[in-house]
Order: sequence, then structure tokens, then C-alpha cells
Amino acid sequence: MTDMDDPRCAVQRMVMAVVSDDHIAEVGEAVLRAIVGDVASIGGTDALEALAVELALKVAELVERIATEDGLAAVDIADVLLLD
Repeated sequence: MTDMDDPRCAVQRMVMAVVSDDHIAEVGEAVLRAIVGDVASIGGTDALEALAVELALKVAELVERIATEDGLAAVDIADVLLLD
């Protein structure tokens, strides 16, 4: 079993690739694509589904935490976060 078999580990690696201190946008995006590719090659569509669910749950958890701290509705924060 690799960390790509665990959606939480994959999500953590994805986030760390983007927020690392030495972040360069193009490199971070390339790392994200590589992680998703690894997940897909190891676990197929089931693993990609698990990855998407875990990522959405973590984003929702963070939005709810921020909303609580700021005294706002989570849906309002999500609207701002997910605007095009």
C-alpha cells in the first residue's frame, strides 16, 4: 500500500504542493497533475472518486471553520471561494 492508496494522504500531498514555501505555480500544478495521475494509475476511477470526495470534504471543513471564526454563513464563504 502506498500513500496514493489513501485519499487523505493524496489530498495532503496535493495541498502541500500548492502551499509550500518554495511554490512556483507551474511546478505546483505539475505536481498536482502527477499526483492525480498516480492515483488514477494505481486505483482507477474508484480512487479518483475517493480523492474528489476527500478533497471536497476537506474544503467544506475549512470553509465551515472559517465561517464559524468570522461569524458568517458557510455558504456565503463558499460562494466567494468558488466564484469564477
